[in-house]
Amino acid sequence: MQASGRHAGLGLALVSAFAFGGSGVAAKPLIEAGLDPLHVVWLRVAGAALVLSPLAWRHRDLLRRKPALLAGFGLIGVAGVQAFYFASLSRIPVGVALLLEYLGPALLLGWIRFVQRKPVTRAAAVGAAVAVVGLACVVEIWAGLSLDPLGVLLGLAAACCQAFYFVFADQGTDGDDVPDPLGVIAYGMLIGTLVMTVISRPWRMDWGVLAADASLNGTMLPAGLLLGWVVLVATVLAYLTGVVSVRRLSPQVAGVVACLEAVIATVLAWILLGEYLSTWQIAGGALVLGGAFIAQSSRPTPPAAADPAVLDRETTTA
Repeated sequence: MQASGRHAGLGLALVSAFAFGGSGVAAKPLIEAGLDPLHVVWLRVAGAALVLSPLAWRHRDLLRRKPALLAGFGLIGVAGVQAFYFASLSRIPVGVALLLEYLGPALLLGWIRFVQRKPVTRAAAVGAAVAVVGLACVVEIWAGLSLDPLGVLLGLAAACCQAFYFVFADQGTDGDDVPDPLGVIAYGMLIGTLVMTVISRPWRMDWGVLAADASLNGTMLPAGLLLGWVVLVATVLAYLTGVVSVRRLSPQVAGVVACLEAVIATVLAWILLGEYLSTWQIAGGALVLGGAFIAQSSRPTPPAAADPAVLDRETTTA
C-alpha cells in the first residue's frame, strides 16, 4: 500500500511538473501581444481563485482552523514565487533567473536538515545536487556572467518562496487536524490574488488583448484560449496535483521532481515556439531527469525511528 502511494505521488508530481512547465509556452504569446508579465500573473492567479472559489466556501472552516497556513501559502507559495521571479527577470537574464528560482529544492533540503533538524535521505540530497547541475546546463548559466546584484537577490527570494511552497503544502499533515489540500489551494489563490492586485495594478491592463488573437510561433490562436490553458491547466491542475503529490511523497522528494518543470518548459518552447535546444541544454535535461529519478528512489525512514503519526498517515493515504 505504501509503495502504491509513492507511485501515485510520483505520478501526480510529474503531472504537476508538466502542467507548470506548459505555462510559459501559453503565457509568452500573451506577453508578446501586449500584456505586462505581472498582469499575466494576476490573470493566472485571479482566474484560478475564481475557479476554486466553491472549494473555498466548502472549506471555509479553514479560516478558523489554519489561518497562518492559508496566509503563508497565499503570500509565499502563490504570490511570492510569481512576484519575485518576474521582478528578477527585469534585471537578469531569463535563464539565470529560472536557475535561481529552481535552487528552491536545494534550499528546501537545507531547511529540513538544519532548521527542522530532520534527517534528509542521501538519495534526495544527491538527486537535488544532480538536478541543480542539470539546470545550470539547461539555462546555460555561463552565458550570463555579469549579473545585477539586486536581480540575483530577487531570484534567490523566488527560490526561497518556492522552497516554502513545499513546506506549506506539507504543513500539518502529521497531526490529527489535517487540512484538506483543496481548501488550502483555494484560499491560497484568493490571498495570492489580493496580493498580486496590489503589485500588478490590473486596472492598468490592456484588456483588449484578451479579445484578440495571439501568435504561437506564427499560428494565430484566441488569446482567451491561451489564458484558459494558463488558468485551468498551468495553475489549477498544476497546484492541485502538486500539493497532493507532496502529501504522498515528501517535500524534499517532490521538490526535486518539480525541477522537471524547467526541462519541460524548455522542450515545449523548442517544439511550439521554435526556441531550439543546444547540446548542453539536452545534456542538462538528461541530468535533471536523472536527479529526479535518484530523488524519488529514496527510501522512507525505517519504522522503528519514524514518527508513528506520519507512518499512519502514509498507510492511510496510500
